[in-house]
Amino acid sequence: MPARKRGASEPYEGGRRRSRRISSTPKKSSYFEDPEDEPSERPRKRGRPSRRSRIAKEEADDEFDDYNDEVEEPAQENEDEDDEVDEDAPMKKTIIPLEKMRDTGGIEYEDEKLHKNTVLFLRDLKANNKRSWLKYWQSFVEATTLSIIDVDETIPELPVKDVIFRIYRDIRFSKDPTPYKPHFSAAWSRTGRKGPYACYYIHCEPKKSFIGGGLWMPEKDHLARLRDSIDRHPRRWRRALNNADFKRVFFPQIKASAPEDKVLDALAEKNKEYSLKKRPQGYETDHRDIKLLRLKSFTVGKAINESIFCADDAQDQVKEIIRGLEPFVSFLNSIVMPDPGMGGDDSEDEET
Repeated sequence: MPARKRGASEPYEGGRRRSRRISSTPKKSSYFEDPEDEPSERPRKRGRPSRRSRIAKEEADDEFDDYNDEVEEPAQENEDEDDEVDEDAPMKKTIIPLEKMRDTGGIEYEDEKLHKNTVLFLRDLKANNKRSWLKYWQSFVEATTLSIIDVDETIPELPVKDVIFRIYRDIRFSKDPTPYKPHFSAAWSRTGRKGPYACYYIHCEPKKSFIGGGLWMPEKDHLARLRDSIDRHPRRWRRALNNADFKRVFFPQIKASAPEDKVLDALAEKNKEYSLKKRPQGYETDHRDIKLLRLKSFTVGKAINESIFCADDAQDQVKEIIRGLEPFVSFLNSIVMPDPGMGGDDSEDEET
């Protein structure tokens, strides 16, 4: 039966098909066109995005990946190639230049200490703030975890990701486009870098390195417990802050014969930046320890030379500072998060 011809007045039902001869749309590049043996342009299929779109999205998401995920696994090839990819198109090649690493100077990398190149990396980071300069310090953190556990057995052996702070910055809403902080840092507590417990903190930055710890801006209920303890147990606070090891490491300028209140004043001075200007509610302005009651953080720190982290006895030097910090950390934890059966800070104490 011969095909029936459509009259001029009869509407065409397949409205999506158009003649190329009458199309006013500019001609696309041959790279994006379908093979010529296909008479019409195929509509874009719905479903997962093209491979190019996926790669672009992955690159954007990678800006906010953790720095210990910097070395990514090779992307798996898509088993089902997207139908929209032109298999006959020439392959595109991207050549990424390999940047030469800094010479080790004959010194091997070791887990127990930082290599001098790590410190040099931080020193150069401000001028070369890009991902290709990043080097890990995870092995040093792992070794330091064991050193801290030797001093304070309440600290668990947590995964590295739970104690290190991310080195990358969130630049989404920042005018500063540099992706990295110019320092390494980590904090150890019973729950890692986060949680309600007092912690041990290490900050590695050229000319600004320090080791410290304590409670930084505790939550409202815990701050209330600390103030209540200061008010009810002033003698206990003086004993804790005048611990010989604690004073020797963090307040070496205070002589052993100095009055007990001298170290209380020094602690208040270290934390005055975020303290209250007036008295906290419920306490008088002439309170004996009003300086401590105004505090919102209870932290100490000891400035050190970054060369300590590169020394052969790096862990021994770190451990010595942690040993002086442990009495202070344990004292704070006994107030805000007392162990079951310990009675907390509510037991009666001889107060004067």
